[in-house]
Amino acid sequence: MEIKISKQPVEYSIALQEMEERHSQVLLEEKPELAWFLEHEDVYTAGISAKENELINSQTIPVFRTKRGGKFTYHGKGQLICYLVCNLKKRACGLPDVRCFVDSLEDIIIKTLAEFKIIGEKRKDRIGIWVQTKNGEEKIAAIGVKFSKGVTMHGFALNVFTDLSKFNGIIPCGIAEFGVCSMESIGIKTTIEDVRSVAIKNLEFTLSKNFYQKKCKNS
Repeated sequence: MEIKISKQPVEYSIALQEMEERHSQVLLEEKPELAWFLEHEDVYTAGISAKENELINSQTIPVFRTKRGGKFTYHGKGQLICYLVCNLKKRACGLPDVRCFVDSLEDIIIKTLAEFKIIGEKRKDRIGIWVQTKNGEEKIAAIGVKFSKGVTMHGFALNVFTDLSKFNGIIPCGIAEFGVCSMESIGIKTTIEDVRSVAIKNLEFTLSKNFYQKKCKNS
């Protein structure tokens, strides 16, 4: 798998085009799978389950409709994004387990947060990673994936020092009753570079365990 790092923010439409191209190339085995770590300029993205009333204010931030799973989310500077173009069908002996894939992305984020002394948690009814803060339970990382012809696209977004006020323009992930936090907002000051290096280590460890499948553990 190729590990790609973009050190400058990437416009969302450009990233989406590149992901789509790599998806086709991975499907045809013309290029290796891809894990792309990057940041975006300000953008709201809508997944296939997004509802119009969940977009509150889009006057200053562009909105992109996507074919990933999930609802509305915000991407911007100070947020570490990882896009994964993985051939689950090939890795999983023709029996890909997409829920296992998502569960493993959650594990990668939880392990990464743990190295910064943050306790991240899963919720059975809410995909993503949650943290107990002084404001109650808040979301620190979102996950949205697309699975087409056995190959994934999109991935996860972890709030490092994100401008959380930008989430006020949407109902994040369609969940109005819980807030959004970042590593910085709960007292952990760090850099995208430091978080990225830890996330890459955890990703590579998970890849070595063939994390996308439960039915072909020994392949």
